[in-house]
Amino acid sequence: MMAKYRNVAHVVKSHGKAGEVVAVPADGLPFVMREGLRVALVPPSLREDRWHVVEGVSSRPSGQLVRLSGVRDLESARACVGRSVLVREDDLPAGFMLHDVPRLLGREVADVTLGPLGTIREVMTGPANDVWAVCGPAGETLVPVVDEVVDDVPEAGPIVVSLPDGLVGAGASS
Repeated sequence: MMAKYRNVAHVVKSHGKAGEVVAVPADGLPFVMREGLRVALVPPSLREDRWHVVEGVSSRPSGQLVRLSGVRDLESARACVGRSVLVREDDLPAGFMLHDVPRLLGREVADVTLGPLGTIREVMTGPANDVWAVCGPAGETLVPVVDEVVDDVPEAGPIVVSLPDGLVGAGASS
């Protein structure tokens, strides 16, 4: 079976003479770059390898400062600007699907006790956890994305949650 890849970040600028780049997460995703991660920059350069290994990562206010194998000077770092960073889906951290906004929007959600709740219409990112706004027959239900409520996001079918009492219909408008 062929490996699947996910666009996880965009290179927005070069940084310094040592060839580091600043990358920001793609599509509201959490930042997943870590040392040792094998990544591909696309579209590929005709003169350089598209495959790199992340050699270092540090946080900056404007994104993450990333050092990539094969990118050793300002010129090669500038050549990375505007490119997307792809990672094999198998190399993504556990729980990544809980924050993958493009793949969550429109997904059906069902509670283990109450049954179908509706579809995810919005993903709100908070400092402690995300919250899914699920719209359905009972109105809007705000689902906190925490281990006690959301255990797994399957590839297909409804996402099954275990809501605490009193959450269903709490956000519904009259």
